[in-house]
Amino acid sequence: MAVCYWNTWKKFVQEGILDSGRINNRIAESWYRCKKRDVNPYLRKGQHILPVEKLLAHRERHKDFLNIAERHVKKMEPVFQEAGMMALLIDPCGHVLSVSGNRKTIFEAQKINFVEGVCWTEERVGTNAIGTALETGEAVMVNGPEHFSVASHQWSCAAAPVYDSQRNLVGVMDLTCPYTESHPFMLAMVSSLAYTAEQEMVRLAKSRHERFIQKAVELSDQYGDRLLAIMDEEGKTVAASRPLREKLPDYFGRTIEELTSQTDTIVNQSIPLPSSREKIGTCFFLSENKNLSGTILPKERFVFRGVTGISKSFQETLRKARIASLSDTTCFITGETGTGKELVARAIHENSSRKNGPFIAVNCGAVPKELMESEFFGYADGAFTGAKRGGHKGKFEQAHGGTLFLDEVAELPPAMQTALLRVLQDRKVVPVGATKEVAVDVRIIAATHKDLPKLVKQGKFREDLFYRLYVFPVRLPALRERKEDLPALIQYIGRKKNQDFEIPPAVLKKMQDYHWPGNIRELMNVIENVRLLALAGEEEAERYVDEYVSGQTGLCGKEKQDAPLTPREAIERDMILEALKHTKGNAAAAAKMLDIPRSTFYRKLRKYGL
Repeated sequence: MAVCYWNTWKKFVQEGILDSGRINNRIAESWYRCKKRDVNPYLRKGQHILPVEKLLAHRERHKDFLNIAERHVKKMEPVFQEAGMMALLIDPCGHVLSVSGNRKTIFEAQKINFVEGVCWTEERVGTNAIGTALETGEAVMVNGPEHFSVASHQWSCAAAPVYDSQRNLVGVMDLTCPYTESHPFMLAMVSSLAYTAEQEMVRLAKSRHERFIQKAVELSDQYGDRLLAIMDEEGKTVAASRPLREKLPDYFGRTIEELTSQTDTIVNQSIPLPSSREKIGTCFFLSENKNLSGTILPKERFVFRGVTGISKSFQETLRKARIASLSDTTCFITGETGTGKELVARAIHENSSRKNGPFIAVNCGAVPKELMESEFFGYADGAFTGAKRGGHKGKFEQAHGGTLFLDEVAELPPAMQTALLRVLQDRKVVPVGATKEVAVDVRIIAATHKDLPKLVKQGKFREDLFYRLYVFPVRLPALRERKEDLPALIQYIGRKKNQDFEIPPAVLKKMQDYHWPGNIRELMNVIENVRLLALAGEEEAERYVDEYVSGQTGLCGKEKQDAPLTPREAIERDMILEALKHTKGNAAAAAKMLDIPRSTFYRKLRKYGL
């Protein structure tokens, strides 16, 4: 196999010819990138190594990632020593920050300058697990001659990216060993390490933010007689003194520019709020703007019929929705099924200048293909057999003067995409069977739970229509991203159903640990079951929730059995199987080998039907 790969590589670098059947697509795409960038395929050593002082500066800049990742790597040190592997931690720019593991392997790697400080990106050294993971944002394994440069032809490496709570890349974890000692489970192992580090990064960020919020609230109470606003590191208001709260009740999430423009104030003083490690926010003291002769009235509060909650993620959604309501700009709402996209679309409409006009919602995936044109554009009298007398107004005409909400717009067939593009350009529709155009004044809000940019790349959605719709995006977080809002959501759902009940604390804790794939829609079903079972006793309700979140009851269990696994889940499942194989089926030993709690290991066994 190595000879086959080597011949494929040689033919590509010398003649530019690649037999795609002999190499996987990800490696082929990387080779073409390297060819386009004029990467030297005969490079034998890394060329770009940071001086010591710059390396230390990079390590300091990424110390959170390093501290967390190094701790988990250290736990696996005996495994790496025995398997002849080295573990590397890399920053988002491709610089190696840390090297540990098998001494002999580290010594051999030094011969090609695969050391701390070296830049190991595709652009510098060609196709390799680190650089290709940085390019694709996915875990990848590269073996021997699959590497673009000869420097790495004697090596096998597997790497996985690590993201923070905002899905920003914070680093890459890599496992490397000689090609002759390559291990098939390296990819699963490094993916598991990256995932574990990722989860800890998220927990650390959440803990820091909670401490900051607490400190901000305490500080705002100390200055109860002054106009004080405290912003987080992203420049969003998280706390305000009582006078400022009275001036602007919906202060949360506002920028300093929004606060000052809507409260007729100016910034008098700003003081950074440092923690023991770094700046975590800014304290702004405001004062009345005496230079303005007139009075600026604060804008009306943004009215949202659902639960605003306290989560940072959903407050950001409401902030974007409020901005969208200030104009007629086409808005695009993204979010998983069951997150409440129509509710946000209605809020944008009802807070806009079109609030007295109609709000027409249409589910593009529910309209039969053969009826789609008449449903959207209407039809004239006698247009076809069975047509209404006098014709029928389509959704565009029905929404004239208001807002048309196109839900699940990704489901539109190609012909309808073309027709919709024409209407968006001309703002005129031609009903079926008519010859005269009808002008329409409509604000468009579109939504989908699918990855529309990906569909555009695949040629399944028109690129020109995408840019017509994807003007001002508003993202709805999944329920698992706003679990702090669960108590408020439960109360809201109860009020809507005229049901006054409380979820037992033990049950609520289990619900907060669940990942909610069906989002708020699933939550409503669970609450109904919990409410009924709670009548029979708290233990009954708690047992139901325990079984539900473990995947033993309801649709949840069915989804876990039938739904296709994500790439990460597939890797995790393979890693568990490999661990069980090594421990001869001993689950406790396998859990210890993978360095995860036994309870978590058993939950994953149930999840993957093992």
